[in-house]
Amino acid sequence: MRVSAWLATSAIALIMPGAALADTVALAGYSGLFKERYVKAVVEPFMAKNPDIKVEFFAMPNSAQMLGTLRAQKSAPQIDVAILDVTVSKVGTDEQLFVRVDGSVSANVADLIPAARREGVNGVGLTLDSLVMLYNPAEAKPAPTSWEALWDKQFNDKLALPAVPDIQGIALTVIADKLAGGADYIKSLEAGYRKLEELAPMVQSWEPKPDIYTAVSNGQIALGISWNARAQSFSETLPNLKVAIPQEGTSFQMNTINLVANGPAGESARKFIDYALSVEAQSAFANAMFYSPTNSKATVEKDAADRLVSTETGQAVDINWLEIAKLREGITEEWRRRIIPLSR
Repeated sequence: MRVSAWLATSAIALIMPGAALADTVALAGYSGLFKERYVKAVVEPFMAKNPDIKVEFFAMPNSAQMLGTLRAQKSAPQIDVAILDVTVSKVGTDEQLFVRVDGSVSANVADLIPAARREGVNGVGLTLDSLVMLYNPAEAKPAPTSWEALWDKQFNDKLALPAVPDIQGIALTVIADKLAGGADYIKSLEAGYRKLEELAPMVQSWEPKPDIYTAVSNGQIALGISWNARAQSFSETLPNLKVAIPQEGTSFQMNTINLVANGPAGESARKFIDYALSVEAQSAFANAMFYSPTNSKATVEKDAADRLVSTETGQAVDINWLEIAKLREGITEEWRRRIIPLSR
């Protein structure tokens, strides 16, 4: 067992002595703002409706750590439900860590948009997020409306972009390929690499400190990229942080909800997943944190709807993340060899 996985498993074992009880659902998900808003919008209402079931949210920084913990616990699971990236859900499915979420788990599966179900993935889509641009209105005039703004010379040394292997960098690579005339990103991303080679010398940071949102807000960075949900959420509290949804459209990333095989909570875990996929829960979280819902019947308030990207009309490139996962090592190598060395 790897040390990191052992530490994560041990930490959970120490803090969740009640996890083996059928009326306690151990939910693993993302830390920080996601946990804060998901607990308030979904977990607490679920417990209010089901006072005999307790849901404990165990936060982890990323899907990879959750996968490591689930692997370490495979013979004796302590987590019941996991929210993680679709590509990691595919890995967990292949390793028989997850039970298939279908109509026997939740009747709400029938109302999910087609994209919520991916072949070979036992989990189903819980949220959709979209890649957007962040900008400081004092530094970026006029406000950007196109991805091509990233290549505008006025932003020389005022850009921040997350480098691959971060999936934001991968999504940008595919979008750049489309902008440059690439025909099939699965066969070749060469046009995208060449376009990013033009961009790299203008990049001030591939990992702004303390984070991209603060760096844009304080004017250290004029323009950057981020996932929409967090960008919109931070724009509510940070001054001079604005979000631009490019006119060409964008690309989506999906988080899935997964039922852990042989998890101790059993039917209580299934009941929570059913609620998480319901119109009520999906609408509440979309309104709370600007993720696009996967339940086709979810309703979004106008203010939130104006800040979401339409899954029907707002997609520049439909990225097949399961296919991209097979190319990830090669994409990372191209970035390390051709793109990052060109930055200042």
